[in-house]
Amino acid sequence: MLNEIYSECEKKMESSTTHMLRDFKTLRTGKVTVSVLDNVKIDYYGTMTSLDQVGSIIAVDATTIVVNPWEKNLLAAIDTAISKANVGATPNNDGEQIKLFFPAMTVEQRKESAKQMKGMGEDAKVSIRNDRKHANDKIKKLEKDKEITADESKAAQDAIQKITDKYSANIEQILKDKEAEILKV
Repeated sequence: MLNEIYSECEKKMESSTTHMLRDFKTLRTGKVTVSVLDNVKIDYYGTMTSLDQVGSIIAVDATTIVVNPWEKNLLAAIDTAISKANVGATPNNDGEQIKLFFPAMTVEQRKESAKQMKGMGEDAKVSIRNDRKHANDKIKKLEKDKEITADESKAAQDAIQKITDKYSANIEQILKDKEAEILKV
């Protein structure tokens, strides 16, 4: 019974970490990646569709992304969607494809990206603390219902805290590494 609580807690904490890493992909670092366009959606025959479903997206170098739509009539819609998304570059439509030329990041932009990254990390830590609270609440309920003893409850809560500490330290290390990557010129 307690092992189920431990494994469920660990799965949720792992999910929080994965979610944070997925959010990091939307941040801009020194080298531009196609993931900056992950949140861009266009109206494709009445359905909001992500950009990678209507064309190919390629980072041709450290500062340029090229979007080649599979249907040329979508160029205007893609152009508009990218402009509205405010990804940090103005789309250049040449009638065949859209090119995005990202300027080199300034120190202020790097600091802003690092600040956003820290906010995402804090959200992940809050999520992990909530997961710990839910697990401890389940353990306390088992103790209250006399399914486990007070000593078992204390040991179980200590085990949950060790899992929490492990994931918190993991997030701290990821944040430290990511910040170094963002601030590196």
